[in-house]
Amino acid sequence: MSPTPTYVQPQPSRSGLMTALVAGAIIALVAANIYLYVQIDHVRTDLANMHDRLMTELTNLRDASTVTTASQTRHLDALKDELRAAREQVRTASSQAKADAQAYADRVAKQLEAEQAKQQQQFSGEISDVKQSTTQANAKIADVSTDLGTVKSQATQTQAQLEKTINDLKSVTGDLGVQSGLIATNGKELQALKLKGERNYIDIKLGKTKTPQRFGDITLKLLSVNPKKNKYSIDVMADDKLYEKRDKNTNEPVQFYTGKGGHTPYELVINQVSKDQIVGYLATPKDTSR
Repeated sequence: MSPTPTYVQPQPSRSGLMTALVAGAIIALVAANIYLYVQIDHVRTDLANMHDRLMTELTNLRDASTVTTASQTRHLDALKDELRAAREQVRTASSQAKADAQAYADRVAKQLEAEQAKQQQQFSGEISDVKQSTTQANAKIADVSTDLGTVKSQATQTQAQLEKTINDLKSVTGDLGVQSGLIATNGKELQALKLKGERNYIDIKLGKTKTPQRFGDITLKLLSVNPKKNKYSIDVMADDKLYEKRDKNTNEPVQFYTGKGGHTPYELVINQVSKDQIVGYLATPKDTSR
């Protein structure tokens, strides 16, 4: 005669290590979001400051060039007048005086030519400086734009991960027979619901105590736990009314009504049952003015 099969109670599927990994992933996701938004703000500020510096530099170069050009133009005009006077003197002078005047006119002409070449060289140098400054500024702007594009891409990926997590969530029927909101079964999913912002979420970590513990506008008292079956019993006090919730399962929406919630029930969802402690969250309606 074969021995009678022995039924072995399945152990909870979620281990402490998995919980720690999920919690770490949530913290990393939140930190990444904060970092990305801060980086975008810094990049925008740097881009604006760079633009202001470039415009100031170009204005200073333009003003300096205008002053220098005006001064050199006056000097060249004076040389031209002096050259015309020298040539006129050559035309009217005697032979010896004409030779002296011609030599003087040649010197003035050479000086004028040299001054014009110097002015052209200086102007070309200023143009080159402006072009170099513009090229450097454009390169910096391109780098900033690339960084901004990378930050936006990372933000888009984070948002896509958040939306995927939310799409994977399910709505189930609670213990009062009311269709629940989206239910989170771990810390990552709960963080996604908090970011979605459709309801208020309060973290629950409750051990066995002699007196009830307050969470938001309700109090909870843990009566018993059964880690092997993932069950627990709890007393809920809301609006001076006691709700006795017995042998509830993990990830089961435990529902009760309050004056603030109106026709929408509060939902207590416990994700983990361990020795003398339960961990989960309380979801309350966002609009409690009804």
